[in-house]
Amino acid sequence: MYTFNVSKMSCGGCASNITKVIKSMDQNAIVEVDLQGKIVKVESVRSEQELATAITNAGYPALAVAN
Repeated sequence: MYTFNVSKMSCGGCASNITKVIKSMDQNAIVEVDLQGKIVKVESVRSEQELATAITNAGYPALAVAN
């Protein structure tokens, strides 16, 4: 599972958009969002870098956090 700090995620709409971006890459991905902590956890067949790039390109700069 990959963990990302997404500092610009501020509302449920942001969380929904991020989830949609991830699911568009891997429909079987498991996405856990901690809106208050600004953390997104993803279990996916896609790489950490691919996911971080997609989230960032959607307008939410994502920084991978070491697990």
